[in-house]
Amino acid sequence: MPQTQPPNPPTRLRRILGWSVHFYTACGLILAAMIAVLLVQGGGDAFRWSFILMGIATVVDATDGTLARRVRIKEAVPSFDGRRLDDLTDFLTYTCLPLLLIWRSHILPAGQEPWLIFALLASAYGFCQVDVKTDDGYFLGFPSLWNLVALYLYVLPIGPWPALAIVLVLAFLTFVPTRYLYPSSVKSKLNQVSTILGYLWAPLLVGFAVRLPSGSRDQIDPLTIWLAALSLFYPIFYLGASWWISINHWRRN
Repeated sequence: MPQTQPPNPPTRLRRILGWSVHFYTACGLILAAMIAVLLVQGGGDAFRWSFILMGIATVVDATDGTLARRVRIKEAVPSFDGRRLDDLTDFLTYTCLPLLLIWRSHILPAGQEPWLIFALLASAYGFCQVDVKTDDGYFLGFPSLWNLVALYLYVLPIGPWPALAIVLVLAFLTFVPTRYLYPSSVKSKLNQVSTILGYLWAPLLVGFAVRLPSGSRDQIDPLTIWLAALSLFYPIFYLGASWWISINHWRRN
């Protein structure tokens, strides 16, 4: 039988590029460490900068996959699993630190903070699901976007008990096998629509995030709240389109 030729080892340049992409992903951990320090310090200015750094971490997460595909990362650095590094970083910046911010900023009713552990465990379940990304290009279950949940709960004038209800419902939806839009996937037209709307939504998000006061939440001005309320068009579209997709999927099956 003919012998299979071993694959050619990557060139030094490709290895450098591969490790550079992994370091770019690891920058999310550096941002996570900075956010953790800010949250330990507490205070309005610390919360504002935490949200800004979470936004930067989201940009890193949204772009490192494209870079990895460009350099064919598994061929360039076959001995290192970048997906594990990405999952570790995402669990910190999308779940652990946002939930910590919700606790530190006293958004929930006093004495009800242990419910955040339910959200933490639900997110861990979601991250560990083998089929968390479906073959037709969606997330399965609420995709642990706790950084956005924390931001809206912090900015909008939502009472402590409604805020707790939102946290519990979203945590519960992690276990419900509903499909949620996956904007970076091109397998669905609605994913592409969500990407286009995301370009309109992002400036609004940045606009009210940088306007957050250095003091307490009570000092958030009406314009900041108005910008946050206006930006809700995207979360409403995201959840509505996701549930419409899920209902149609259930009907077909």
